[in-house]
Amino acid sequence: MTSVAVLGSTGSIGTQTLDVIRSNPEDFSVEVLAAGTSTDLVMKQIEEFKPSSVVMANVESSERIKSEFDSLEVYHGKEALEKAATQSDVIVNAIVGFAGLPVTLSALRAGKRLALANKESLIAGGPIVRKVRESTNAEIIPVDSEHCALHQCLRGNVVNLREPSESVKKLLLTASGGPFREWTKDQLRQVTVEDSLNHPTWNMGPKITVDSSTLMNKGLEIIEAHELFGIEYEQIDVVVHPQSIVHSMVEFVDSSVIAQLSMPDMRLPISYALRYPERGQASWGEIDWRALNRLDFEKPNEDLFPCLGLAYEAGQMGETAPAWLNAANEIAVESFLQGSIDWIQISEVIQHTLNECDGNLAEVENDIYAADKKARAIATAVIEKL
Repeated sequence: MTSVAVLGSTGSIGTQTLDVIRSNPEDFSVEVLAAGTSTDLVMKQIEEFKPSSVVMANVESSERIKSEFDSLEVYHGKEALEKAATQSDVIVNAIVGFAGLPVTLSALRAGKRLALANKESLIAGGPIVRKVRESTNAEIIPVDSEHCALHQCLRGNVVNLREPSESVKKLLLTASGGPFREWTKDQLRQVTVEDSLNHPTWNMGPKITVDSSTLMNKGLEIIEAHELFGIEYEQIDVVVHPQSIVHSMVEFVDSSVIAQLSMPDMRLPISYALRYPERGQASWGEIDWRALNRLDFEKPNEDLFPCLGLAYEAGQMGETAPAWLNAANEIAVESFLQGSIDWIQISEVIQHTLNECDGNLAEVENDIYAADKKARAIATAVIEKL
Protein backbone atom coordinates (compact mmCIF):
# COMPACT_ATOMS: atom_id res chain seq x y z
CA MET A 1 0.00 0.00 0.00
CA THR A 2 1.26 3.46 -0.93
CA SER A 3 1.29 6.09 1.81
CA VAL A 4 0.35 9.62 0.74
CA ALA A 5 0.84 13.07 2.25
CA VAL A 6 -1.84 15.44 0.98
CA LEU A 7 -0.53 18.96 1.51
CA GLY A 8 -3.29 21.43 0.78
CA SER A 9 -6.00 18.90 1.58
CA THR A 10 -8.94 21.32 1.69
CA GLY A 11 -8.38 22.94 -1.71
CA SER A 12 -9.64 21.77 -5.08
CA ILE A 13 -6.72 19.43 -5.86
CA GLY A 14 -6.49 18.23 -2.26
CA THR A 15 -10.14 17.21 -2.03
CA GLN A 16 -10.00 15.50 -5.42
CA THR A 17 -6.86 13.63 -4.34
CA LEU A 18 -8.78 12.36 -1.34
CA ASP A 19 -11.59 11.36 -3.69
CA VAL A 20 -9.14 9.19 -5.64
CA ILE A 21 -7.85 7.65 -2.40
CA ARG A 22 -11.41 7.12 -1.16
CA SER A 23 -12.14 5.12 -4.30
CA ASN A 24 -9.01 2.99 -3.89
CA PRO A 25 -8.70 2.15 -0.16
CA GLU A 26 -6.80 -1.05 -0.92
CA ASP A 27 -4.05 0.87 -2.76
CA PHE A 28 -3.53 4.10 -0.80
CA SER A 29 -3.46 5.33 2.78
CA VAL A 30 -3.33 8.93 4.00
CA GLU A 31 -0.38 9.43 6.31
CA VAL A 32 -0.38 13.24 6.52
CA LEU A 33 -2.95 15.97 5.96
CA ALA A 34 -1.93 19.63 5.79
CA ALA A 35 -4.22 22.62 5.39
CA GLY A 36 -4.61 26.29 6.18
CA THR A 37 -7.35 27.23 8.62
CA SER A 38 -10.36 25.24 7.35
CA THR A 39 -10.59 23.24 10.55
CA ASP A 40 -14.15 21.98 10.09
CA LEU A 41 -13.33 20.30 6.78
CA VAL A 42 -10.00 18.98 8.08
CA MET A 43 -11.75 17.35 11.03
CA LYS A 44 -14.11 15.56 8.65
CA GLN A 45 -11.10 14.41 6.63
CA ILE A 46 -9.38 13.15 9.81
CA GLU A 47 -12.43 11.13 10.78
CA GLU A 48 -12.61 9.49 7.37
CA PHE A 49 -8.95 8.97 6.43
CA LYS A 50 -7.34 8.62 9.87
CA PRO A 51 -3.93 10.17 9.13
CA SER A 52 -0.95 9.74 11.47
CA SER A 53 -0.37 13.49 11.64
CA VAL A 54 -1.89 16.81 10.65
CA VAL A 55 -0.27 20.18 9.97
CA MET A 56 -2.26 23.42 10.16
CA ALA A 57 -1.25 26.97 9.26
CA ASN A 58 -1.41 28.48 12.74
CA VAL A 59 -1.53 27.59 16.41
CA GLU A 60 -5.23 28.42 16.80
CA SER A 61 -6.26 25.91 14.14
CA SER A 62 -3.90 23.23 15.43
CA GLU A 63 -5.14 23.64 19.01
CA ARG A 64 -8.72 23.20 17.88
CA ILE A 65 -7.79 19.99 16.07
CA LYS A 66 -5.93 18.73 19.14
CA SER A 67 -8.94 19.36 21.34
CA GLU A 68 -11.03 17.03 19.16
CA PHE A 69 -8.38 14.37 18.45
CA ASP A 70 -6.18 14.10 21.52
CA SER A 71 -4.23 11.05 20.29
CA LEU A 72 -3.38 12.61 16.90
CA GLU A 73 -0.05 14.29 16.20
CA VAL A 74 -0.93 17.88 15.29
CA TYR A 75 1.58 20.55 14.28
CA HIS A 76 1.53 24.01 12.79
CA GLY A 77 3.73 26.35 10.83
CA LYS A 78 6.23 26.38 7.98
CA GLU A 79 8.82 24.02 9.50
CA ALA A 80 6.21 21.40 10.32
CA LEU A 81 4.88 21.61 6.77
CA GLU A 82 8.34 21.12 5.29
CA LYS A 83 8.89 18.09 7.54
CA ALA A 84 5.52 16.67 6.44
CA ALA A 85 6.86 16.69 2.88
CA THR A 86 9.36 13.98 3.81
CA GLN A 87 7.15 11.45 5.57
CA SER A 88 5.25 9.45 2.94
CA ASP A 89 5.85 7.45 -0.22
CA VAL A 90 4.15 10.11 -2.34
CA ILE A 91 3.95 13.81 -1.51
CA VAL A 92 1.05 15.67 -3.11
CA ASN A 93 1.93 19.37 -3.16
CA ALA A 94 -1.44 21.05 -3.67
CA ILE A 95 -0.53 24.23 -1.81
CA VAL A 96 -1.50 27.41 -3.66
CA GLY A 97 1.13 29.87 -4.79
CA PHE A 98 4.74 30.61 -3.92
CA ALA A 99 4.25 29.14 -0.43
CA GLY A 100 4.53 25.71 -2.02
CA LEU A 101 8.21 26.11 -2.97
CA PRO A 102 9.75 25.04 0.39
CA VAL A 103 7.53 21.95 0.37
CA THR A 104 8.70 21.00 -3.12
CA LEU A 105 12.35 21.40 -2.13
CA SER A 106 11.89 19.36 1.07
CA ALA A 107 10.23 16.49 -0.78
CA LEU A 108 12.93 16.41 -3.46
CA ARG A 109 15.77 16.59 -0.92
CA ALA A 110 14.22 13.59 0.81
CA GLY A 111 14.17 11.72 -2.51
CA LYS A 112 10.38 11.38 -2.48
CA ARG A 113 8.08 11.06 -5.44
CA LEU A 114 6.49 14.47 -5.75
CA ALA A 115 3.01 14.71 -7.25
CA LEU A 116 3.22 18.39 -8.09
CA ALA A 117 0.13 20.54 -8.48
CA ASN A 118 1.93 23.66 -7.21
CA LYS A 119 3.30 24.98 -10.50
CA GLU A 120 4.69 28.09 -8.80
CA SER A 121 7.47 25.92 -7.34
CA LEU A 122 8.87 25.28 -10.80
CA ILE A 123 8.13 28.74 -12.13
CA ALA A 124 9.63 30.83 -9.34
CA GLY A 125 12.22 28.34 -8.15
CA GLY A 126 13.06 26.55 -11.39
CA PRO A 127 16.89 26.77 -11.29
CA ILE A 128 17.04 25.76 -7.62
CA VAL A 129 14.48 22.96 -8.00
CA ARG A 130 16.48 21.68 -10.96
CA LYS A 131 19.68 21.48 -8.91
CA VAL A 132 18.01 19.67 -6.01
CA ARG A 133 16.18 17.30 -8.33
CA GLU A 134 19.41 16.39 -10.12
CA SER A 135 21.30 15.83 -6.86
CA THR A 136 18.76 13.37 -5.45
CA ASN A 137 17.30 11.93 -8.67
CA ALA A 138 13.82 12.40 -7.13
CA GLU A 139 10.75 12.08 -9.34
CA ILE A 140 8.35 14.90 -10.18
CA ILE A 141 5.07 13.72 -11.66
CA PRO A 142 3.01 16.74 -12.74
CA VAL A 143 -0.54 16.97 -11.43
CA ASP A 144 -2.20 19.20 -13.95
CA SER A 145 -3.95 18.17 -17.10
CA GLU A 146 -1.50 19.70 -19.57
CA HIS A 147 1.82 18.54 -18.13
CA CYS A 148 0.42 15.17 -17.18
CA ALA A 149 -0.60 14.89 -20.83
CA LEU A 150 2.89 15.86 -22.01
CA HIS A 151 4.40 13.36 -19.57
CA GLN A 152 2.25 10.60 -21.04
CA CYS A 153 2.99 11.64 -24.64
CA LEU A 154 6.75 11.77 -24.05
CA ARG A 155 6.86 8.60 -21.96
CA GLY A 156 8.28 5.80 -24.07
CA ASN A 157 9.20 8.19 -26.88
CA VAL A 158 12.25 9.89 -25.37
CA VAL A 159 15.16 8.39 -23.45
CA ASN A 160 15.06 10.86 -20.54
CA LEU A 161 11.93 12.83 -19.64
CA ARG A 162 14.03 15.54 -17.96
CA GLU A 163 16.26 16.44 -20.89
CA PRO A 164 15.54 17.66 -24.41
CA SER A 165 15.36 15.00 -27.04
CA GLU A 166 16.46 15.41 -30.63
CA SER A 167 13.28 13.59 -31.61
CA VAL A 168 10.99 16.30 -30.16
CA LYS A 169 10.11 19.17 -32.48
CA LYS A 170 7.51 20.96 -30.38
CA LEU A 171 5.38 20.80 -27.23
CA LEU A 172 1.80 21.98 -27.78
CA LEU A 173 -0.01 23.12 -24.64
CA THR A 174 -3.76 23.41 -25.06
CA ALA A 175 -5.78 26.16 -23.39
CA SER A 176 -9.54 26.34 -22.98
CA GLY A 177 -9.35 30.07 -23.69
CA GLY A 178 -11.11 30.81 -20.42
CA PRO A 179 -14.46 32.60 -20.05
CA PHE A 180 -13.44 35.62 -22.18
CA ARG A 181 -12.20 33.88 -25.32
CA GLU A 182 -14.72 35.66 -27.55
CA TRP A 183 -14.88 38.96 -25.68
CA THR A 184 -13.82 42.29 -27.19
CA LYS A 185 -11.37 44.78 -25.68
CA ASP A 186 -14.26 46.99 -24.54
CA GLN A 187 -15.98 44.03 -22.88
CA LEU A 188 -12.76 43.06 -21.10
CA ARG A 189 -12.66 46.52 -19.50
CA GLN A 190 -15.93 45.65 -17.75
CA VAL A 191 -14.96 42.20 -16.36
CA THR A 192 -16.17 41.54 -12.81
CA VAL A 193 -14.76 39.11 -10.27
CA GLU A 194 -17.86 36.97 -10.74
CA ASP A 195 -17.28 36.89 -14.50
CA SER A 196 -13.67 35.78 -14.10
CA LEU A 197 -14.58 32.95 -11.72
CA ASN A 198 -17.08 31.45 -14.16
CA HIS A 199 -14.80 29.04 -16.02
CA PRO A 200 -16.52 27.20 -18.90
CA THR A 201 -14.96 23.75 -18.38
CA TRP A 202 -12.94 23.45 -15.15
CA ASN A 203 -13.90 23.75 -11.48
CA MET A 204 -10.86 25.22 -9.73
CA GLY A 205 -9.85 27.54 -6.91
CA PRO A 206 -10.22 31.33 -7.33
CA LYS A 207 -6.57 32.19 -7.99
CA ILE A 208 -6.02 29.64 -10.76
CA THR A 209 -9.44 30.43 -12.25
CA VAL A 210 -8.52 34.11 -12.59
CA ASP A 211 -5.15 33.03 -14.04
CA SER A 212 -7.04 30.98 -16.60
CA SER A 213 -9.17 33.98 -17.54
CA THR A 214 -6.07 36.13 -18.24
CA LEU A 215 -4.20 33.20 -19.88
CA MET A 216 -1.46 33.71 -17.27
CA ASN A 217 -2.15 30.15 -16.16
CA LYS A 218 -1.06 29.01 -19.62
CA GLY A 219 1.89 31.37 -19.48
CA LEU A 220 3.02 29.85 -16.20
CA GLU A 221 2.57 26.40 -17.73
CA ILE A 222 4.96 27.33 -20.55
CA ILE A 223 7.68 27.97 -17.96
CA GLU A 224 6.67 24.81 -16.09
CA ALA A 225 6.98 22.73 -19.27
CA HIS A 226 10.45 24.15 -19.90
CA GLU A 227 11.54 23.26 -16.36
CA LEU A 228 9.97 19.80 -16.34
CA PHE A 229 11.10 18.58 -19.74
CA GLY A 230 14.09 20.75 -20.68
CA ILE A 231 12.53 21.91 -23.95
CA GLU A 232 13.50 25.39 -25.18
CA TYR A 233 10.86 28.14 -25.18
CA GLU A 234 10.99 28.40 -28.96
CA GLN A 235 9.71 24.81 -29.08
CA ILE A 236 6.73 25.38 -26.76
CA ASP A 237 3.48 26.62 -28.33
CA VAL A 238 -0.01 27.28 -27.03
CA VAL A 239 -3.20 26.48 -28.94
CA VAL A 240 -6.70 27.34 -27.76
CA HIS A 241 -8.95 24.29 -27.59
CA PRO A 242 -12.29 25.26 -26.00
CA GLN A 243 -13.57 21.70 -25.48
CA SER A 244 -10.63 20.88 -23.13
CA ILE A 245 -10.53 17.28 -24.32
CA VAL A 246 -7.09 17.29 -25.94
CA HIS A 247 -4.95 18.22 -22.94
CA SER A 248 -1.63 18.62 -24.74
CA MET A 249 0.34 17.27 -27.68
CA VAL A 250 3.91 16.51 -28.68
CA GLU A 251 5.06 16.99 -32.26
CA PHE A 252 8.10 14.95 -33.22
CA VAL A 253 10.70 15.76 -35.86
CA ASP A 254 9.05 13.43 -38.37
CA SER A 255 5.87 15.57 -38.02
CA SER A 256 4.02 12.85 -36.12
CA VAL A 257 1.87 14.24 -33.29
CA ILE A 258 0.93 12.30 -30.17
CA ALA A 259 -1.91 13.70 -28.04
CA GLN A 260 -3.54 12.76 -24.75
CA LEU A 261 -7.34 13.01 -24.63
CA SER A 262 -9.93 12.69 -21.89
CA MET A 263 -12.92 14.57 -20.59
CA PRO A 264 -11.87 17.36 -18.17
CA ASP A 265 -11.51 15.69 -14.77
CA MET A 266 -8.54 16.40 -12.50
CA ARG A 267 -8.86 13.02 -10.81
CA LEU A 268 -7.29 11.41 -13.89
CA PRO A 269 -3.91 13.22 -13.65
CA ILE A 270 -4.02 12.83 -9.85
CA SER A 271 -4.50 9.08 -10.19
CA TYR A 272 -1.73 8.93 -12.79
CA ALA A 273 0.69 10.68 -10.43
CA LEU A 274 -0.22 8.51 -7.44
CA ARG A 275 0.14 5.25 -9.36
CA TYR A 276 2.99 6.04 -11.76
CA PRO A 277 4.36 4.08 -13.57
CA GLU A 278 1.30 1.82 -13.27
CA ARG A 279 -2.27 2.64 -14.26
CA GLY A 280 -5.44 1.79 -12.39
CA GLN A 281 -9.03 1.06 -13.33
CA ALA A 282 -11.15 4.23 -13.34
CA SER A 283 -13.86 5.91 -15.39
CA TRP A 284 -12.74 9.49 -14.66
CA GLY A 285 -12.42 11.45 -17.87
CA GLU A 286 -14.02 8.74 -20.00
CA ILE A 287 -15.02 10.02 -23.44
CA ASP A 288 -18.31 9.17 -25.09
CA TRP A 289 -16.96 8.95 -28.63
CA ARG A 290 -20.41 8.74 -30.18
CA ALA A 291 -21.33 12.11 -28.66
CA LEU A 292 -18.02 13.80 -29.54
CA ASN A 293 -18.55 15.42 -32.92
CA ARG A 294 -15.86 18.11 -33.10
CA LEU A 295 -12.55 19.32 -31.71
CA ASP A 296 -11.69 22.98 -32.34
CA PHE A 297 -8.27 24.63 -32.26
CA GLU A 298 -7.30 28.27 -32.71
CA LYS A 299 -4.45 30.66 -32.11
CA PRO A 300 -4.53 32.62 -28.82
CA ASN A 301 -5.03 36.38 -29.09
CA GLU A 302 -1.95 37.82 -27.39
CA ASP A 303 -3.14 41.39 -27.96
CA LEU A 304 -6.20 40.80 -25.77
CA PHE A 305 -4.36 38.45 -23.39
CA PRO A 306 -0.85 39.93 -22.96
CA CYS A 307 -0.03 37.73 -19.94
CA LEU A 308 0.94 34.97 -22.36
CA GLY A 309 3.65 37.11 -23.92
CA LEU A 310 4.85 38.31 -20.51
CA ALA A 311 5.41 34.70 -19.46
CA TYR A 312 7.50 33.99 -22.55
CA GLU A 313 9.48 37.17 -21.84
CA ALA A 314 10.20 36.22 -18.21
CA GLY A 315 10.99 32.63 -19.11
CA GLN A 316 13.52 33.64 -21.74
CA MET A 317 15.11 36.13 -19.32
CA GLY A 318 15.59 33.19 -16.96
CA GLU A 319 17.26 33.13 -13.52
CA THR A 320 15.04 35.09 -11.07
CA ALA A 321 12.81 36.72 -13.73
CA PRO A 322 10.11 34.00 -13.53
CA ALA A 323 10.01 34.55 -9.75
CA TRP A 324 9.32 38.23 -10.44
CA LEU A 325 6.57 37.28 -12.88
CA ASN A 326 4.95 34.90 -10.42
CA ALA A 327 5.11 37.35 -7.49
CA ALA A 328 3.68 40.22 -9.52
CA ASN A 329 0.87 38.00 -10.77
CA GLU A 330 -0.03 36.79 -7.27
CA ILE A 331 -0.19 40.37 -5.98
CA ALA A 332 -2.21 41.56 -8.98
CA VAL A 333 -4.71 38.69 -8.86
CA GLU A 334 -5.25 39.09 -5.13
CA SER A 335 -5.81 42.84 -5.62
CA PHE A 336 -8.33 42.11 -8.37
CA LEU A 337 -10.19 39.60 -6.21
CA GLN A 338 -10.33 42.22 -3.44
CA GLY A 339 -11.70 44.83 -5.85
CA SER A 340 -8.61 47.08 -5.74
CA ILE A 341 -7.84 46.90 -9.48
CA ASP A 342 -9.70 46.03 -12.67
CA TRP A 343 -9.21 42.72 -14.48
CA ILE A 344 -7.54 44.45 -17.42
CA GLN A 345 -5.00 46.02 -15.05
CA ILE A 346 -3.62 42.64 -13.94
CA SER A 347 -1.31 42.46 -16.96
CA GLU A 348 -0.36 46.13 -16.53
CA VAL A 349 0.84 45.49 -12.97
CA ILE A 350 2.89 42.50 -14.13
CA GLN A 351 4.43 44.41 -17.04
CA HIS A 352 5.43 47.38 -14.86
CA THR A 353 6.93 45.03 -12.27
CA LEU A 354 8.88 43.02 -14.85
CA ASN A 355 10.28 46.28 -16.22
CA GLU A 356 12.00 46.73 -12.84
CA CYS A 357 13.45 43.20 -12.74
CA ASP A 358 17.08 43.43 -11.63
CA GLY A 359 18.23 40.32 -13.51
CA ASN A 360 19.84 38.73 -10.45
CA LEU A 361 21.03 35.15 -10.74
CA ALA A 362 19.23 32.24 -9.06
CA GLU A 363 22.20 30.46 -7.52
CA VAL A 364 20.87 29.62 -4.05
CA GLU A 365 17.44 29.30 -2.51
CA ASN A 366 17.61 32.71 -0.83
CA ASP A 367 18.01 34.36 -4.24
CA ILE A 368 14.49 33.21 -5.09
CA TYR A 369 13.03 34.45 -1.81
CA ALA A 370 14.77 37.82 -2.23
CA ALA A 371 13.43 38.18 -5.78
CA ASP A 372 9.94 37.27 -4.66
CA LYS A 373 10.02 39.81 -1.83
CA LYS A 374 11.33 42.62 -4.01
CA ALA A 375 8.86 41.93 -6.83
CA ARG A 376 5.92 41.88 -4.42
CA ALA A 377 6.95 45.25 -3.00
CA ILE A 378 7.24 46.76 -6.47
CA ALA A 379 3.93 45.27 -7.64
CA THR A 380 2.21 46.64 -4.53
CA ALA A 381 3.68 50.08 -5.21
CA VAL A 382 2.49 49.91 -8.82
CA ILE A 383 -1.05 49.10 -7.68
CA GLU A 384 -1.07 52.02 -5.24
CA LYS A 385 -0.33 54.38 -8.14
CA LEU A 386 -3.06 53.04 -10.44
